Amino acid sequence: MRVIAGRFRSRPLVAPNGMKTRPTSDRLRETLFNVLAPRIAGSRFADLYAGSGAVGIEALSRDAALVWFAESAQPAVKAIRENLAALKVTGGYEIEGRGAKEFLNEIFRRGEKVDLVFLDPPYEAEQEYNRTLSFLGGKGREVLAEDARVIAEHRAKFELEENYGALERVRVLKQGDAALSFFAIKPEE
Repeated sequence: MRVIAGRFRSRPLVAPNGMKTRPTSDRLRETLFNVLAPRIAGSRFADLYAGSGAVGIEALSRDAALVWFAESAQPAVKAIRENLAALKVTGGYEIEGRGAKEFLNEIFRRGEKVDLVFLDPPYEAEQEYNRTLSFLGGKGREVLAEDARVIAEHRAKFELEENYGALERVRVLKQGDAALSFFAIKPEE
């Protein structure tokens, strides 16, 4: 696993041992960031269920202003810290080691805004998709910047809903067994 592009291009990344963390493949990350390229520089990026932190690190590499890593598995939090240290990243990020729900509640409480949200829960934890997307399309809508995008990585055979409150799916990209669903805030009628 490596950083695809930007200032950390081709630098290797570590992932936690075992099968509990499923890193986003280099190819799928490249596809994701090709789509998001015009939105990354200067953005506030949330990497939920961050695993090794590869997606958030890719955003940092491409000049995101701030990246939040939310991950509850301590071996994965350790891998995120190791990856950031190996790249000599000293700022522009925060790590929430209690997980996505706690992170979202915290930034909601602080009144922070996020431009891009990437979520990649364990595939078998299907309820996490519903819980997180429903929060972001409902009460948590306030944490999303006006033109925010929310992207969920999921099994290609697992269909997410078209709408989660104020969030509307605007695009789906499938690549092998994985898919990326892109959500935007519905325009007001």
